[in-house]
Amino acid sequence: MSTRSRSIASAFVGGLGLLCLSGIAYAQGGPRAITQLASIAPGSILGVVQDERGAPIPGATVSALGASTAFVVTDRAGRFEMRSLSPGPYLLRAHLSGYVASRGQIIEVRASVSASSSIALRRVAAADGAYPVLAAGFGGAADATPATPDDAGAIGTSGSFPNDDHGETAWRLRHARRGILKDAVVPDEIFTEGDAPPANGFGPNIFGRVTDSSARFASNFFTGTPFSGQVNLLTTSSFETPQQLFSTDSFARSIAYVSVGAPVDQADWTVRGAMTQGDIASWIVAGEYLTRVPARHRFDLGLSYATQRFDLGNPSAPRDVTDGSRNVGTVYGFDTFAATPAISVTYGARYSHYDYLEHRSLLSPRLELTLSPAAHFRINTALSQRATAPGAEEFLAPADTALLLPPQRTFSPLNPGTALFAERTTHAEVGVERDMADATLSLRVFHQQVSDQLVTMFGVEMPGRPGAELGHYFLGNTGDVNATGFAAGFRTVFGDHVHGSIEYSETSAHWLPTANVGYLVLFAPSALTLETQRIHDVTTAIESELPRTSTKVMVLYRVSNAFAHPVSSNATGEGPAVDTRFDVQVRQALPFLDFNAAKWEMLFAVRNFFRDPAADQSVYDELLVVRPPKRVVGGLTLHF
Repeated sequence: MSTRSRSIASAFVGGLGLLCLSGIAYAQGGPRAITQLASIAPGSILGVVQDERGAPIPGATVSALGASTAFVVTDRAGRFEMRSLSPGPYLLRAHLSGYVASRGQIIEVRASVSASSSIALRRVAAADGAYPVLAAGFGGAADATPATPDDAGAIGTSGSFPNDDHGETAWRLRHARRGILKDAVVPDEIFTEGDAPPANGFGPNIFGRVTDSSARFASNFFTGTPFSGQVNLLTTSSFETPQQLFSTDSFARSIAYVSVGAPVDQADWTVRGAMTQGDIASWIVAGEYLTRVPARHRFDLGLSYATQRFDLGNPSAPRDVTDGSRNVGTVYGFDTFAATPAISVTYGARYSHYDYLEHRSLLSPRLELTLSPAAHFRINTALSQRATAPGAEEFLAPADTALLLPPQRTFSPLNPGTALFAERTTHAEVGVERDMADATLSLRVFHQQVSDQLVTMFGVEMPGRPGAELGHYFLGNTGDVNATGFAAGFRTVFGDHVHGSIEYSETSAHWLPTANVGYLVLFAPSALTLETQRIHDVTTAIESELPRTSTKVMVLYRVSNAFAHPVSSNATGEGPAVDTRFDVQVRQALPFLDFNAAKWEMLFAVRNFFRDPAADQSVYDELLVVRPPKRVVGGLTLHF
């Protein structure tokens, strides 16, 4: 067996060992894994919302706050269903105008299990002509409205609903002190004018009525809509050595991030924004609209806009920018159409406009077909054409589960005076998935045709040009490539606290290099492949949670034999046979700062991945990133 084969085998065995160690950690009270790459068997919540007499309440909004946030509206029979929920505890509540909001229930969601719940709302008495409003107040009892005899059918002898959770957390929620806003009743006469209005419609109280109507509309909008979101106050830095982490050259930036969302009909909308200020001023704003399942048409719509303005940035970056800024706008729309319970089709496209490219408009269409001929068995096919602009990672909004960071790093062409061209990848894939208890096996084959493959280089000292070790990188096109390969994956749940995945892929690629590769030969000859190359790749993803300390840990680890290396790796210009990339995130809840429905947590993340993974991206996108620095993100997050 050759040295390279033994290295690949060792990497594969190491990935399996990492999963085994996670199982051992769980047996000793270790953490629970939840990863954005591994769609581990989710759970669901089924239930019904009723009034104090047991009659169903249609149109009530039910919210669940926990590992993820979900909203749903009850049907005519008062029933609701929340699917695709990550396992863990959830705070369940119901809201509807004219009813007293229900007390929070703690529901434990388990993988592949449907939890049931019954929520009771009490109708506000209006026989005496009173309207429910919100009045200011401090402190007070947990519930100032006594139970009436009509509540006997819904309230037990202990004064609680039959399905109430009597655990410690639920007890604390029921006995929590009231906030600034509390329920009050205002007589109907306060809204009735004593004198008839003049014939012309104007009177001394017209402005008061208009102001009062506007205030009541705003109050109903903000109090009746179950908003959710988060606020991040973060700091990010880059380094290659531990010494650089504490130096002034670590490229430190402060980031402010805000996300707000709410349900509308059978969908959810979210608006996100982030900004930073340093030697470059940048910001990004994004909006999404996503239809909740189950639905015959599930729409995924969104747009984003990002700008990067150079004030005192690296001198080599603004050289290629005419007005001192780069601006990128993106809009996308996808529809998942469930033709039958066993057949669904996803189609749509993404359109982007990059003002710093010669060909500024890029279109990326995608078509997917999913067949379910039997229970727990799926056949997936996909065909897409992905256009990737150089430097797009600085401007595109990532997935909801990823951190939204504004454009922070600068970039410029590797060859001075040459234009930047977009990379285009045509991707075709066929795969099968089989669910077995708490595990899923997957197998897929794919083929790619890539034109103008991008290469990204950090830490390059160009003659006569300012260098930048951390905050600036250079881009170039290496040529065209045809790649064919297969991948086998396994994802599972280790009890209630750990779940993760592992995938092995093997790809055979044939290169047609471009003629303009002079600087690549000097700085990264390993990025040039003049013949067929065989790539072996192992990716392991694990995310875990410590319930007692409310700590979440996510680890993404990738091993491959095709990572490009700078010429300084050794005397021959070739790096080690096997190299790695990693992404580690730790989220620690801060319960002593929590109030009402808001939760505080501390975030710390370290990674040397350059790109967020995508199913239809080129196999070389991450492999041809030369010497990426480690990136640290830390700060506080407020969920509400």
